[in-house]
Amino acid sequence: MKIKQLLLLFITSALAQSCDYFSNPNDKMVNILEARKKMYDVKKNSFASKAEVAFYDSIIKSSDDGFFKLSNEINKGNALLKLGKETESVANLEDAINKMKALDGRDNPQSLKFLAIAYMRLGEKQNCVNYHNPESCIMPIQKKGIHTLRQGSQKAIEIYKKLLEINPKDYESQWLINVAYMTVGGYPAEVPKQWLIPNLDQNNSGYSIKPFLDVASNVGIKTRNMSGGVIVDDFNNDDYLDIVTSDWSLDGVMHYYQNDKKGKFTDVSKNSELGRFKGGLNMIQADYDNDGDTDIFVLRGAWMRQYGRQPNSLLRNNDDGTFTDVTIKSGLYSEFPTQAGNWNDFNNDGFLDLFIGNESSDTESYPSELYLNNQDGTFTNVAKEAKCDIVSYIKGVTAVDYDNDGDIDLFLSGMNKKKILLKNTGLKSGIPQFKEVTDQAGLAGINVMTFPTWFWDYDNDGWQDIFVCGYQYTGSVAGEMAMEALNIPNNSSKMYLYHNNQNGTFSDVSNESGLSKTVFAMGSNFGDIDNDGFLDMYLGTGNPDYKSLTPNKLFRNMGNGKFADVTVSGRVGNLQKGHGVAFNDLDNDGNTDIFIEMGGAYIGDSFNNSLYLNPGQNKNHWIKLQLEGTDSNRSAIGTKVKVSFREKGVSRSVYRILNSGGSFGASALRMEIGVGQASIIDQIEITWPKSQKKEVFKNIQPNQYIKIIEGEKTFTKVNIKKTVFSTAGIKSPVCM
Repeated sequence: MKIKQLLLLFITSALAQSCDYFSNPNDKMVNILEARKKMYDVKKNSFASKAEVAFYDSIIKSSDDGFFKLSNEINKGNALLKLGKETESVANLEDAINKMKALDGRDNPQSLKFLAIAYMRLGEKQNCVNYHNPESCIMPIQKKGIHTLRQGSQKAIEIYKKLLEINPKDYESQWLINVAYMTVGGYPAEVPKQWLIPNLDQNNSGYSIKPFLDVASNVGIKTRNMSGGVIVDDFNNDDYLDIVTSDWSLDGVMHYYQNDKKGKFTDVSKNSELGRFKGGLNMIQADYDNDGDTDIFVLRGAWMRQYGRQPNSLLRNNDDGTFTDVTIKSGLYSEFPTQAGNWNDFNNDGFLDLFIGNESSDTESYPSELYLNNQDGTFTNVAKEAKCDIVSYIKGVTAVDYDNDGDIDLFLSGMNKKKILLKNTGLKSGIPQFKEVTDQAGLAGINVMTFPTWFWDYDNDGWQDIFVCGYQYTGSVAGEMAMEALNIPNNSSKMYLYHNNQNGTFSDVSNESGLSKTVFAMGSNFGDIDNDGFLDMYLGTGNPDYKSLTPNKLFRNMGNGKFADVTVSGRVGNLQKGHGVAFNDLDNDGNTDIFIEMGGAYIGDSFNNSLYLNPGQNKNHWIKLQLEGTDSNRSAIGTKVKVSFREKGVSRSVYRILNSGGSFGASALRMEIGVGQASIIDQIEITWPKSQKKEVFKNIQPNQYIKIIEGEKTFTKVNIKKTVFSTAGIKSPVCM
């Protein structure tokens, strides 16, 4: 009897402990991601640097002295750089290169390039990373951005001179030697004339703006991360904007920075549970269940092919400061590599659906997914029935009603050199039907790899245009940047702007707009930096290669169909790898600021994020709109807005569609609309997405934040205070 009682007590205790262990619903996804991490850490995965170092170590230990062993010593040195062990990398590379030269008396250019960039990164780590300040790595590098510890750059300069003597047309080395001279304050005066790329420190567009200032560290955003996404939005319903970031590595966690309304952000990642979730190159937000709270969808596995078989996550906002993973419960669980998704109401039922563009290759097929919202917290994948189960290497997804017929259409970019426009032709048995119209729309002409994309009305004619940026994923892009700066023709893909002809077709206006340039954009987004009513854009640039040191780019919309590069005058040309971008007024002063998630694909290429504070470009006016659907989806995604006003006696209108912006980075689901010098807004016309009903509000004062609820005849003013972000210099190192 006693034994039975003891056994019963043991079983009861074990069950209780088991229930406690699984009582947190987030545990399951956390455990799944941890298991996927173990599958990820193998040599065949090109981003698993620890495994790569171990692999070369094993070869070196079992190899006899000679070229084979030394070649693998060089490979190990390159892998150590990816791992963030710059000093070891330099030592390993120098030793192997010297021994190789002793054997055959020759310099190997490829090995020297490895050593040169290792020295460059060592200099960046010692200066820009470990002693980060607002000027760090901003091109043109000047003032506090110039390195204090200069050995890394100086050694790199010596090697690049040797490489350029071997091959004077090595444009990659020419670009990097100019950058290296900049880091030590020697550009342009000390750059040998034959290798100088002139005017890299000049504003060459003929138009300048007031400089932005990176205040991220000063306002409490001090973490360092690899590639990832960003969402700026109000996650606790206090009307102040918060920031959530992700890190694509399954070692890197999400961060939730809550606005304290006093000029700082508090990292509440732990208490919110978001800090438990790892991985995710991109994120998108929406109130998927219409409960009034903004939820998060994390997209994982991009670029990694079979090693990207990682689940996405739907994180439900619990309205108490915490988030719960409901991926499995909601029916959204899948394990396809992706970073491209879009929330929209594709069947016009008042609930948001989800389209996911996955990354297929010649050997792996991962069809796109379209999840219709069942209106009960669950979703059903109807991609096949909807004829949008596209098998392609999709890198960007954007969706609006481009033909103004009341249905949400899709545009997809990708690495297989094919752009895809899917027209929503209406419902069949409650399921939207898509038809590919790429050729008919005039979008099939240029076959290049493309990455970030979005719909926007850049010319305010009431019709959504398309922006998509060409990309090169492998190898260094430094050579193409040098050729572009030297006006030497090159075959790199450019930016592409397609104007909506209002008849179902588009025209390529990239040349006329001044955007046919090489930038290699990744994360990017758009907004109005000077409140003139015309949308500008900021592009995070680069690719995984350490040698791809290219400045992020800011382009101002001139309002006449042309764009001006204002990167230099705006002081936003960070050379580090730029990923998720959001445009929003974070300090509530009426001027749109820019947040960018920084850091590369390898753990050794991590960097600090940037929050570029807009000082105010002029005295233009603005209006902010918070829209809330009642019949339409509560987030009001897809709502069309027309703001009409008179400026200097001339009547004009600004057109917007509510969404989070571009395909890589998410701005808040609120509208910040510039109205120039207008002293009164004549009319705001709202077209709600579900019913296409229009509501009109007249004679509104600018420079205020108002909330409009679908069906209500009046709006309410939202009272938020301007917060002051400190712009004082950073005096202490910023650490992980």
